[in-house]
Amino acid sequence: MNKENEKYSIEKLYLKEFQFFNGEYDITFNIIDINTDKMIIKLAVTNLGKISVIEYDLKRDKNNHLYFEYGCQFSKIDIDNFEEIND
Repeated sequence: MNKENEKYSIEKLYLKEFQFFNGEYDITFNIIDINTDKMIIKLAVTNLGKISVIEYDLKRDKNNHLYFEYGCQFSKIDIDNFEEIND
């Protein structure tokens, strides 16, 4: 496994969380699956108390970091910003 695939492996990212404020509400993303070969990420998205499982296309920025775009404003959500949450 090369370093790129190892960095973005599902074993390291599974259920990591990111909180996003869309200007009105907090939205929570949890990683369910990531496939760097197909450039797809599957997330559990919690918005207004509803949980949806949604797939997004992954993209790379100029620094070669993976991200996806969310919402009608195509907000950039960087995979490296997801954190492990321990309650």
